[in-house]
Amino acid sequence: MTYDVIVVGGGHAGSEAAAAAARMGANVALVTMQLSKIGEMSCNPAIGGLGKGHLVREIDALDGLMGQAIDRSGIQFRMLNKSRGPAVHGPRAQADRQLYRSAIQALLREQTGVSLIEAAVGDLHIDSSFCRGIITESGEIIRAGAVVLTTGTFLSGLIHLGAETTPAGRIGESPAQALASRLRSLDLPVGRLKTGTPPRLDGRTIDWNSLEMQPADNPPVPFSTLTSHITVPQLECGITRTTTETHRIIADSIHLSAVYSGQTTGQGPRYCPSIEDKVHRFPDKASHQLFLEPEGLDDPTVYPNGISTSLPRDVQDTLVASIPGMETAKITQYGYAIEYDFIDPRALTRSLSLRQLPGLFLAGQINGTTGYEEAAAQGLVAGVNASLLAGGGAGDFGLDRSDAYIGVMIDDLTTKGAPEPYRMFTSRAEYRLLLRADNADQRLTERGIALGCVGKRRLAAWREKSMLLARARDQLASLSATPRMLSSSNLPTPRDGATRTAADLLSLEGVTLSQLRVVWPELEQIPGHLHQQLEADCRYASYVQRQRADINALKRDEAMRIPQNLDFSAVGGLSSEARDLLTRYRPDTIAQANRLPGMTPAAVLAVLRHLKRLCATAPNKGDHTAHLAGKVQ
Repeated sequence: MTYDVIVVGGGHAGSEAAAAAARMGANVALVTMQLSKIGEMSCNPAIGGLGKGHLVREIDALDGLMGQAIDRSGIQFRMLNKSRGPAVHGPRAQADRQLYRSAIQALLREQTGVSLIEAAVGDLHIDSSFCRGIITESGEIIRAGAVVLTTGTFLSGLIHLGAETTPAGRIGESPAQALASRLRSLDLPVGRLKTGTPPRLDGRTIDWNSLEMQPADNPPVPFSTLTSHITVPQLECGITRTTTETHRIIADSIHLSAVYSGQTTGQGPRYCPSIEDKVHRFPDKASHQLFLEPEGLDDPTVYPNGISTSLPRDVQDTLVASIPGMETAKITQYGYAIEYDFIDPRALTRSLSLRQLPGLFLAGQINGTTGYEEAAAQGLVAGVNASLLAGGGAGDFGLDRSDAYIGVMIDDLTTKGAPEPYRMFTSRAEYRLLLRADNADQRLTERGIALGCVGKRRLAAWREKSMLLARARDQLASLSATPRMLSSSNLPTPRDGATRTAADLLSLEGVTLSQLRVVWPELEQIPGHLHQQLEADCRYASYVQRQRADINALKRDEAMRIPQNLDFSAVGGLSSEARDLLTRYRPDTIAQANRLPGMTPAAVLAVLRHLKRLCATAPNKGDHTAHLAGKVQ
């Protein structure tokens, strides 16, 4: 059999890779061990959150599956960080695990050009130092123009539960040992990482009446721009906390944890620690908050978010019983840690192609990330590039840090590597005001259309929304009012006596479109689902303009030379890490500084501004470099 693109693995990365390649026109084979497990949520049945929600919106903007799937299956939608500005709002939704899996499988079946094959992959088909397909464990060769590996935690996966170890990709499923051995034989930079999961509880045995309950947002805000409203029933989650007794149990038994006994070797996620890590690292903290999250509408299973553990079964029983509301809770599946192989992502190009083996793309946890959203975003990029390569192109589609959180993540991975499982946060993006969750489609959908990975339905929806936004922006810029008109309507009144446009007023904190209707009733015509984006656009307009100027300056001035004797300790805004890197490598130009592993654009921009300030004081503006050399000696 021969295909344009083969995708290995049916998790979040694999599903997005297969669908993206097919939207590009490729004939795709998605090969996975169990077809019934495509779209499985291995750990927490939730999508989105701070930073992660931005990734989901960007996946959706490029016509990916994740946003649509969670809209069909979400049982508790919440916008996190609502007390702060729109740039760091984090859309999140708890999912019905079965509904989500069904939604992904349905979306893949609806996608023309995707064939689903149930098989275990044991080897790569390599010809003339180019990956040209796969070989199943039964010996069948399946050829393709490009291959995408999305193996999750299956490469030499090993589960730890107390002193017990079980080879597995996840609970009850065999690991990919043969493929892991093959990758190691290629002399790739292979390492080990670790993640974990909490015990699952029978919700019918939890004392819900004693707990604080957290309702869903009303109305729930969808992830996908193709979703008009959420129809899935919404549930509450429970909130409780660990106790001093919980911490005593853990402290007394911590030597039995696989992580602390020395049984594991892989590095775990610092930002999603086990309950053992929390108690060990924060001994003075009296308690830790837990969220009891239902796993489905018709499933009594509850996910206790916050007590990931690899302690033995009997300790987990005692631990759970020490937590308020869970005194009589029954554990239906014990928590565990899992170790797995990954490949240092610094071996990849920004297209997620492996430099050492052209034709092979990697996406998801194999690249050192953790989380469904990070995996799905990589899968989409890898799928697009695999399709481009298979079609005879360069396969070099990429996004910059100023384009998308996807660009931030891939740049971080390919320049800094993954010394620990990588998780997306809004703090990783230096251009946060540009990269809001609410404007992902404005940033990326046109790019997806030009690329060819956006389908007809989204194209039509995008054109309609763009027309409505353009009309609304013109209207806001053209409507104006005098201070007297504003004062009589209880709106902010300028002291300079000048008129203000509706757009000017929306730039002020706390002013909404609904309030402006008192002065301009015609604003009633602007659809409600556009209000938040228009308000954010106006509020951040001046800051966004400044950030765009910074980005353009960085790109324009990459050729600027950096004197070899420049004192980097005199450059304001540099972290100690950036200062050490610059001092050690002494880049000749801004472009070289930007390419240093671990160097952020924010640090490069600080150097650029410092150089320009020195240049501005040059007696001979035509000889900046000579003057700078004199200034820094």
